[in-house]
Amino acid sequence: MQTQVKAWGNSQGVRISKEVLQAASISIDDTLEIKVSDGIIMLVKPFRHKTLEERAAEYGGKLSLDGEYDWGEPLGKEVW
Repeated sequence: MQTQVKAWGNSQGVRISKEVLQAASISIDDTLEIKVSDGIIMLVKPFRHKTLEERAAEYGGKLSLDGEYDWGEPLGKEVW
């Protein structure tokens, strides 16, 4: 795919097609890091930890935070 650099106010910009953004899992208003190496411009979506609310949404908004868990027998110098 090719695109052109165009004037955008006092800056320059390029348009990226919807298909390319979808393939890269990039949405409107996402933050991207711009890196330049040996004349190559790279747009990188930075890693971001999910919030508790985002994690809960993956489970239908219900997290089982109560109760006890069996972590197995102690190893090494662990004391339970």
